[in-house]
Amino acid sequence: MAINLQKGQRINLTKENGTALTQACVGINWGAIEKKGFFGGVTREAVDLDGSCILYDSNKNATEVIYFGNLKSKNGSVKHSGDDLTGDVNGDDGLDNEVITVDFSQLDASVEHVALVLNSYRGQDFGTIPFASIRIYEGTPTNVREVFAKYDIANDASFKGHVAMVMGVFYKRNGEWKFNAIGDPTADRKLEETIKTVQQKYL
Repeated sequence: MAINLQKGQRINLTKENGTALTQACVGINWGAIEKKGFFGGVTREAVDLDGSCILYDSNKNATEVIYFGNLKSKNGSVKHSGDDLTGDVNGDDGLDNEVITVDFSQLDASVEHVALVLNSYRGQDFGTIPFASIRIYEGTPTNVREVFAKYDIANDASFKGHVAMVMGVFYKRNGEWKFNAIGDPTADRKLEETIKTVQQKYL
C-alpha cells in the first residue's frame, strides 16, 4: 500500500498481502512562530493546533467527536494523544505533536464515516506556522509502517489565510473501509463549524 496520495485521491485500505488495514494514525507536526524583536532578538509565539476526529453514522449525523477535550471514543476505537499547546519551540524535532489513532476493527457498526480535521485554536494563520505538516499512516504512534497521505501545510500556499482544514475522510463502502484524501482549507473558525462543513460537503 505504498501510496503517497494527492488531494482528492481515494484508495482502498487493502495491504499488498490482500488483508485489510485495521489501524491508521494521523500525525500532526508544527512549530512555534518565531518573531524578531527590534534589537535583533528572537521570541517564539506558542501555537496550538488541534487535530480532531468526528464519527458520523449513515445519516451523516455526528455521533462522537474525539478531540483535546475528549481523548477517547466510548469504546476505545479512536484515541487522541493529548493537546499540544505550544508546538516545537526549539525547531523541528521530527516528532508528531499530536496523534490520532483509529482502530477500524473496533469501530461501532453504526459508524460510516471517520473524518479528520485540523483547527488553529488561537486563530493563527496556517501560512505563518513553521513546518506545519500532516501524515496519515498505517501503524501506531510509535511504529510508522507506511505513510499513505501527506500534507505540507507550511509550504502550500492554498492554506495561507486559513485556520481550519479537512484532512481526509475514511468511509465504509460495502463493508470495506476506503480513504478520501481531501486536504482542503475551509472558512471555519471553530471546530463546531468544521463538523458542519464536513457534513455538508465531504460525506
